[in-house]
Amino acid sequence: NGFSCVLYALDDPFPEPDEKAVGPMCMHFDASCDAIVAVGSGVVNDLGKVLAALTGRPYAIVATAPSVDGYASATSSVVRDGLKVSLDVRCPDIILGDTDILKNAPMRMLQAGLGDMLAKYVSLAEWRISQIINGEYYCPEVEGLVRDALAKCVENADGLISRDGKAVGSAFEGLAISGVAMTYAKASRPASGVEHYVSHGWDMRFVEFGTPRSLHGVQCALGTLIALRSYEKLRQIKPDRGRALDYVASFDYDAWKIELKRLYGRAADEMIRREESEKKYDKRKHAARLERILGNWDEICAVIDTLPSAEETEGLLRRVGAPVTPEEAGLESESLPLIFKATKDVRDKYILSRLLWDLGLLDGWQI
Repeated sequence: NGFSCVLYALDDPFPEPDEKAVGPMCMHFDASCDAIVAVGSGVVNDLGKVLAALTGRPYAIVATAPSVDGYASATSSVVRDGLKVSLDVRCPDIILGDTDILKNAPMRMLQAGLGDMLAKYVSLAEWRISQIINGEYYCPEVEGLVRDALAKCVENADGLISRDGKAVGSAFEGLAISGVAMTYAKASRPASGVEHYVSHGWDMRFVEFGTPRSLHGVQCALGTLIALRSYEKLRQIKPDRGRALDYVASFDYDAWKIELKRLYGRAADEMIRREESEKKYDKRKHAARLERILGNWDEICAVIDTLPSAEETEGLLRRVGAPVTPEEAGLESESLPLIFKATKDVRDKYILSRLLWDLGLLDGWQI
């Protein structure tokens, strides 16, 4: 329409949201531009939000796939020094999602969007569990916003396989609302939990060692199934104070640091550095958490009971043709038990693996 613009296209067909991508993008930015418009999905939007935050320009994203939940969030999921981190950036001023475009995205991206939405079952439960154990800020209105969007998405999910516009629109709306919820909460709590950190684990190993990975939402779906099965098993276990205290007393953090470095390489260095301030392995802090867990176990179990079964969730994923095992997604499974154990180290967030560690159950936990 005659508007003057500067075009920059990422030259890597599979770009990483890392320093190598941000640098050229910033170098191509023209100070005369008064707005930024990004066209793409996950990585493109994450990079666009970074550029908008750095330049202070208004920002619009034209979505090309209903595949991720970060469209409306004020954070970008990026790789920095090999570690997957969330940067505080700029929430888009405009989000455009045309279902005629979205429904024609590759089917695996439609499946990924559903996987990222199903993850909300776990993230919302873990948010509430952390509020019970740690007194973490929790907002029932934000949770309700996400649950309503999730219910609508699941209700229409079967239409994804036929690229039904209503189903695709429900998925995209749910993903966008999840981003809004994160912005309201000023945290990723409403939208990501242990299942996202399983996904981040595969991503970080890809960056460091070139091992296989898949789309973020596909990996989140697999992480969700792992979490749901684990919560079902945990629901049947009675906490034991003695076992938990003995486990933590014998925990060898120096040995665990070696395991982390073997698993993640450079990214492990930042995780280890963060523990200096997080102190999640502090024995006195653990003892206090354990008493709160034991004293509120019935309430914690009531939250677990709100989760759908792993069987019905797997059935939904199968109906839309999504992979339900690492092998079906082309991912490595050998490192998965260690990736799951290391989810507690990825971010300072109380999730399933931290609860299992607090209970003395994490070592040898079958996923």
